[in-house]
Amino acid sequence: MTGKRPEEFLPLSSQELQILLSLADQERHGYGIMQEVETRTGGATRLGPGTLYGAIKRMRGPGLIEEAGEREERDERRRYYRLSPLGRAVVAAEAGRLARVVEDARLKNVLPQPGTA
Repeated sequence: MTGKRPEEFLPLSSQELQILLSLADQERHGYGIMQEVETRTGGATRLGPGTLYGAIKRMRGPGLIEEAGEREERDERRRYYRLSPLGRAVVAAEAGRLARVVEDARLKNVLPQPGTA
C-alpha cells in the first residue's frame, strides 16, 4: 500500500466507483469492465474507452488497481486488471460514505424509510 488512508481518495467519481465495483468480484479486461458496468447499472452508466482507460491510468498510479498476472486462458492482447488491497479498502470506504448519505437523506425525509413506499 502507499501509506495513504482510504479516506484520502474520497469522494470517488461515479466512473471510478463503477470501475472499482466491477473489479470487486473478479479480474477483468477493459472491455469486460465496460460490459459489466453497463449490465449492472441497467445501461444507466456506459463507459467509453477514453473514460475507462483514463480512469484506470489514474487509479493505477496510486495503486488502487493492479495489472493482473498472466494466465493460460487469457488472450495475450488483453490486459486484465484487479483491485489491490488499497483499492478494496477505498471502494469499501466510498460505499460506507454513500450509505451514510442515504441514511441522512432518510432522516431528512428526502428518501422513504426502508419498508415504506
